[in-house]
Amino acid sequence: MSEIRINRPDAGVALPERRSNRPVTPGHYIELALMRGLIGFFRLMSVDAASSFAGKFARTIGPLIRPASKRAERNLANIYPDWPPEKIRAVTADIWENLGRVAGEFAHHDKFGPTSGRMEIEGKEILDRIVAEGRPVIFVTGHFANWELFMATLLNSGVNYGFVYRPANNPLTDELIIKHRAKTMSRYQIPKGKRGGRTLMQSLSEGRSVLMLVDQKLNSGISVPFMGKPAMTAPAAARLAIKHKAPVVYLNMERLTGAHFRMHVHEPMAFEPTGLMRDDIYNLTVKINQTLETDIHARPEQWLWFHRRWPKD
Repeated sequence: MSEIRINRPDAGVALPERRSNRPVTPGHYIELALMRGLIGFFRLMSVDAASSFAGKFARTIGPLIRPASKRAERNLANIYPDWPPEKIRAVTADIWENLGRVAGEFAHHDKFGPTSGRMEIEGKEILDRIVAEGRPVIFVTGHFANWELFMATLLNSGVNYGFVYRPANNPLTDELIIKHRAKTMSRYQIPKGKRGGRTLMQSLSEGRSVLMLVDQKLNSGISVPFMGKPAMTAPAAARLAIKHKAPVVYLNMERLTGAHFRMHVHEPMAFEPTGLMRDDIYNLTVKINQTLETDIHARPEQWLWFHRRWPKD
């Protein structure tokens, strides 16, 4: 994959080191070989063929992976109690297909540039304004459609930003993913947890925006309503926005058909801090969750329902 050709605000920035708190095992080398093989396999195809093949494969095999499928079905039944079992199973199959497409498209991140015709941007003028003003913002979003393409599209739009990511469990594949993403996404990659906390705050202090996927459970977070149910939620986005007086800009991704997408860029969230930090963090986190909910309800098959998002009933 060739590196994206734009005037990169992150040129020359050192990439983060791979996960170092786990020893490398023989199994890790096998996983690395498999991942390299899959990327190479999908690169032999067109982006449409890779997306379609991987989607159909996941749609067929995914429902047979019962632990993950049961979790998705349980989550759907929890949020949509009126849905009959056959609809829940059908939507779960759609979710698997979308996840498979994300995997097939991973090898083709360089095929979604501004002249590709594969990525529409609704609200492009908002991104242009952010670039022109040079003021850092907190981009928040979730695991919608192909969430990897949020990062590529921001870079293609000239945004100076870093993004928070969860390191892979395998140190070798973690390094591969970091380098792969750096070709089409920001080199400012910030690992979750203590290792990346200082980098996250430094990015905002230096005028660099930050992208955070905020829809996953955080056991050490705060309990906030999500889809009508209490859910432990990461408060970091709200805390950073309030502390650094940074606007919160919500992004959503919609899969239109096949490997074609529309990214929605919303105006900064209207929020006036009261000065009571704990209450402000809670209220802004509620607002972020409510925004996520709207798009999940609109296209539930394009959200990743495999998370352990809610407490067991």
